[in-house]
Amino acid sequence: MDSTINVVEAKTKKQLLEYVKFPFSLYKNHPYWVPPLINDELETFDQTKNPAFDQAEAYFFLAYRNNKIVGRIAAIVNWQEIKVQQKPKVRFGWWDVIDDINVTKALLEKVYELGKKHHLSYVEGPMGFSNLDKVGVLTEGFDRMGSMITWYNFPYYKDHLEQLGYVKEKEYFESLFSFSDVHPDSFSKISHLIEQRYGLRIVTFTKTKDIIPYVDEMFNLFNTSYEKLASFVAVSERQKEYFKKKYIPFVNPEYILFVLDKENKMVAFSIVMPGFSEALKKANGRLFPFGFYHLLQAKKHSKEVLFYLIGIEPEYQNKGVTAIIFREYYNVFKEKGITLCNRTPELEENNAIHNLWKNFNSTVDRRRRTYRIELENV
Repeated sequence: MDSTINVVEAKTKKQLLEYVKFPFSLYKNHPYWVPPLINDELETFDQTKNPAFDQAEAYFFLAYRNNKIVGRIAAIVNWQEIKVQQKPKVRFGWWDVIDDINVTKALLEKVYELGKKHHLSYVEGPMGFSNLDKVGVLTEGFDRMGSMITWYNFPYYKDHLEQLGYVKEKEYFESLFSFSDVHPDSFSKISHLIEQRYGLRIVTFTKTKDIIPYVDEMFNLFNTSYEKLASFVAVSERQKEYFKKKYIPFVNPEYILFVLDKENKMVAFSIVMPGFSEALKKANGRLFPFGFYHLLQAKKHSKEVLFYLIGIEPEYQNKGVTAIIFREYYNVFKEKGITLCNRTPELEENNAIHNLWKNFNSTVDRRRRTYRIELENV
């Protein structure tokens, strides 16, 4: 049998479809892998639709052996990151591979070529275009189902990178806590005092259309509240519109909260998503004919939630504003019968986020990380 590995850039619609569908065969019948929506993935890789390409270039590669796909990878240069933050980095993402380090090595060679072409210094991945994309290789927690906003992978992914000389760059934690362990006394009383002291009010919703006028300001606050993190790349104006259409319809309106000050300026926001993992497994990548129904049912009836984003104006980050948010969520979750709360990947160095949860009985159930290698060493 021929052991030659051929790596081909996926350019045509057929090739990109094969690129998107490769994990479906790699993880076929796997109990913990959560399939993405195929059309959603294709749109992510479409330069005419995804505004990330306004400030980035990306190339998608498939590895073949004996005319069979055995791996895939995306090589990404985010020019905003390089020019504004002075980080001479080439990224890789959407990486999936069989357990053969030679396939991983062949795919990463394409990432190295792109980095060296642009005289960059190092490689980091896996990661997407921006902070709102999926990030990190799973290193712990292989026995729990993933979510719609994280990558799942086999344990050998980490081994491949470390054997090739990669070192840890960023560490992320994912945690969960039981809603039955949440005691409102810890935040209910203080939340009213904080509202009065700073003249704050919380804005809640019952209809998605009423959220839209606030979304641009929310993303502005997102940029402000996360800009000091080492890995941060700001969301552009076109990306705001893109994410508005991509994510807001998936979220129950009552799961989006804004906190405003006396001048009606937004000082905090929070987005929580229903647990879509089981529904996405049933959909198996397709909205039709039945995928949309499964997602709609999950949106209405899921007993799990996923804390997706919390952003707080820096001057309010140590003033207990989240007590107001938690109070409102407690009432909503209690009414909906929520039983389990999941926290999305949080950067190890993001102490402001970790402090939000210090009074909750959280358990770290997954860890993931990005890896780095200097281009001069490959």
